[in-house]
Amino acid sequence: MESWRAAPAVFWITLVPGVVWLLVFFFAPLALIWLLAFGERAGPVAIDITWTLDNYRQALDPLYLGLFWKSFRIAAVATAICLVVAFPVALAVTFADGRVKPLLLMLVVLPFWTNLLVRTYAMIAVLRTRGYLNSGLEYLWMAAKTVATPLGLGELFGDRFRPLEILYNDPAVIFGIVYVYLPFMVLPLYATLERLDRSLLEASLDLGASHWRTFWRVIVPLARPGIVSGVILVFVPALGTFLISDLLGGPSSQLIGNVIERQFKAANNVPLGAALSFLLLYATFVALALWAWSNERMRRRAG
Repeated sequence: MESWRAAPAVFWITLVPGVVWLLVFFFAPLALIWLLAFGERAGPVAIDITWTLDNYRQALDPLYLGLFWKSFRIAAVATAICLVVAFPVALAVTFADGRVKPLLLMLVVLPFWTNLLVRTYAMIAVLRTRGYLNSGLEYLWMAAKTVATPLGLGELFGDRFRPLEILYNDPAVIFGIVYVYLPFMVLPLYATLERLDRSLLEASLDLGASHWRTFWRVIVPLARPGIVSGVILVFVPALGTFLISDLLGGPSSQLIGNVIERQFKAANNVPLGAALSFLLLYATFVALALWAWSNERMRRRAG
C-alpha cells in the first residue's frame, strides 16, 4: 500500500474533519465539564471556577460511593447475562444457512429501529403487576389448575393467582439493561465468529474432542476479541444509564447515573454533578484497565 507521505493532501483532507468533529463535539464539552467540577455556584446559573476540591470531597461521601458500587454491580451482572445470552445467538447466526442469515441479522438489529424510550415503556407494559408477563402466567396457572382439580391436586395452586412483583426493583433494571444492550453484545461476537477458521473446529472434532470441549477450548479463545469488544460496548453505557433505572427501577433502585442527572437538572448543582461524572469516568477507566490487564495475563498463561 502506498505510504500516506506520497499523498499528504489526501491524508489530511481525510483526517481533519474527523479530528475537528471530535475536538468540537467531544473533547471541548468534556473539558468544560472537567473545569466545572472545580467550580462553585455563584448564583442560580453562574459558576465560578475556584479550583476547589470540595465537589470531589462531597462526591466521595459514603452515600455516593454506595451508589457507585451498586451501579458497578448491576452493570457487571447485566453484562454477564448479555454475554451468556448473546453467545448462542451469535453462534446460531454464524452457522445459519446463507439464505436465513440476513433475516437473523435483521432481527438482531431490529430493536435499533425503535426509540430507546419507547422500548423501555414497552418493558413497563410487560413487567407491571397486570402486565403481559403476569397475564400469561395467570393463564398458565388457571389452565394447570383446571387440569389438576379433577385429580385432587387443585389445592396445590391456592385460591387465586398471585402476580409476581417484577417491576420497580433491581432485577427489573438488570432485565431492562439486558433487553436494551443485548444487540451490542451479539454484533461484535458475530463479527468475530464469522471470521473463524472452521477447519479448526473440524480438526478438534476429528481428534476426538466433544462439541462442548471444542466450544470451550477452541471457539471461546478465538472469540476473545469479540467478547472484549462486546463487554466494553455493554458495560460502559450500562454503568452510566439513568433512563432505564428511572423508569423500571423506581426510587429504590436508583443508580449513580440518576444522581448525576438530578444534580445537573433538578438540584441545579452542576459542579457536584460534574465531579460525580468524572469520578464515574475515572472508575470506568480503572475497570477497563483491570479487565485488559486480566485478559492479557490470561492470554500469556495460555500461550
